Amino acid sequence: MVLFFSSTALAAADGPDAAAPPPVTLYMGKDKFENEDLIRYAWPQDVWFHVDKLSSAHVYLRLPDRADGAPPDAAAMSWDALPEALLADCAQLVKANSIEGNKKDNLMVIYTPASNLKKTGDMAVGQVSFKSDKKVLHVAKRENAVVNRLNKTKVERAVDHEQERVDRLKRESTASRAVANAKRKEAEELARQRAAEKAARDYALLDQVDDEDEGGEGGPQRKQQSVQEMMDDFM
Repeated sequence: MVLFFSSTALAAADGPDAAAPPPVTLYMGKDKFENEDLIRYAWPQDVWFHVDKLSSAHVYLRLPDRADGAPPDAAAMSWDALPEALLADCAQLVKANSIEGNKKDNLMVIYTPASNLKKTGDMAVGQVSFKSDKKVLHVAKRENAVVNRLNKTKVERAVDHEQERVDRLKRESTASRAVANAKRKEAEELARQRAAEKAARDYALLDQVDDEDEGGEGGPQRKQQSVQEMMDDFM
């Protein structure tokens, strides 16, 4: 089973008068065995959180994605530049779900892209390491207001991870095709505009040449003389 939470931290940070952004999904496995599946099936935009050097839940933040209909500003969030309010929600949730860490103040929470997690065959169930960088958050103490707000949104459900992966890949493929089609149409329109501009320049140049021929020295009479001179030369 997977536990899902909805963070409204971004809406609170923007203030009451701002247009409310959609809630951001946080999720975690109910036990260490479910954590194994989450490590395997985490999405590319997911960010992983864990209490440093202590046992805790594996909490994942699912960053908004344009393939799922997120607005451009929300989809532009990156794991290494997350809003402080959202980081605080993730840190409080992972601290609250650490038996030892929940009782301590001034602990550290580590986070990294889920794609950066490294799992080898000799590791214990639920244990991971990292391929490269990770970041660290300092958590001074438990914030009950934050934890309670998140717990009120908690939903527990069984997840078919493989089917979710297939559905996600389909959505991403559809979104990629839409972007490619939009770029192709934009390129075709630009090519049409450039062709029309070139044709307009060519017509303008042709009109200029015609005007010079008709209004130049000798004009039509000069053209007739030139033709007659050529015939005389031929004779």
